[in-house]
Amino acid sequence: MSNADGITKTPVRALLDIKDLTVYYGKALALSRVSLQVNEGEIVSIVGANGAGKTTCIRTISGSKQSAAGQISFGGTRIDRMPAYDVVKLGVVQVPAGRQIFQLMSVLDNLMVGAHRRKDKAGIKRDLESVYEHFPILREKKNQNGGELSGGQQQMLAVGRALMADPKILLMDEPSIGLSPILVAEVGKIIREINRERGISILLVEQNARLALRLSSRAYILENGRIALCGDCKDLIDNDEVKRLYLGGGAKK
Repeated sequence: MSNADGITKTPVRALLDIKDLTVYYGKALALSRVSLQVNEGEIVSIVGANGAGKTTCIRTISGSKQSAAGQISFGGTRIDRMPAYDVVKLGVVQVPAGRQIFQLMSVLDNLMVGAHRRKDKAGIKRDLESVYEHFPILREKKNQNGGELSGGQQQMLAVGRALMADPKILLMDEPSIGLSPILVAEVGKIIREINRERGISILLVEQNARLALRLSSRAYILENGRIALCGDCKDLIDNDEVKRLYLGGGAKK
């Protein structure tokens, strides 16, 4: 492909490519023909209200939920019929909503659970040090049980555990849920740092539309299991319908 100046440009290939994904819970339709892409090094958000299908999308990508139709490819490999443990091996790692850490295990043991499929001891040691650099409080509290941490610290632990799996893409499900405004801002900073410093692609699922649109380059608005709107975040932020429904404002009439 060439532009007006005659310079050939290589088309960007999506790292994660979802086409016409349809998912049911029993007879209830959860997702209907959802298509989205995440490119290498990109932060992309899925925004929507409770029950819109955001978490279902994440679970289906990670292999914990089976689709009825459609296709999911990662790095050119089709993954929608793979078991979850094989999806993780490819570098697709989920940070679940509600943190879901092991309350009675130490912080260090929680982190090492993330690396349990890895054999590269030097790489594990390097990534553990990197996690401690991102989250110094986890080094300080490494021998304490996960359940003794604050909500914000537990969210850091959940992210750190995911990083120990050496991900190529992080599927982050509602990382700001239940956190104070100050901690939400800290989570946003962490997401940016992981993306910029480690080059990890991120698919961010959020009810907090302000946070999601501020962090991402592109976003998909999900309503009742369908993509209602998508585009560059700078355009979506200026969209009157998005302002009215998700940002608490809109055009005056």
